[in-house]
Amino acid sequence: MERTNGYGESMTINLEAAEKLLAGMNRAEKAQVLQWAAQDVGEASPGIESRPEVCGGEACMVRTRIPVWVLEQARRLGVKESVLLSSYPTLTAQDLTNAWGYARAHRREIEEAIADNENA
Repeated sequence: MERTNGYGESMTINLEAAEKLLAGMNRAEKAQVLQWAAQDVGEASPGIESRPEVCGGEACMVRTRIPVWVLEQARRLGVKESVLLSSYPTLTAQDLTNAWGYARAHRREIEEAIADNENA
């Protein structure tokens, strides 16, 4: 089935492949996939807030000044979640899950924030 994503790009969705992947997962992995999917399609982003007076309104982890794009960029650079959690002791594994879901659902926003930082 041919569809376009939110950016007007064409993408092919292969539901049969997804079904095969799910069949090979345990219950915990399936629950994680469901959580990601729910975050991606929902408007709410649990654990993420944007306030003009905090980091210029960038999406941050709740009650922190840690922008989601910083965590996503660290992940892209190969920083392990365990290192992120020890580097940011106020964050939990659930916070990182929330950040990854937000980054997937707001890809363009995250890309722009990373690019802005690299060009600063």
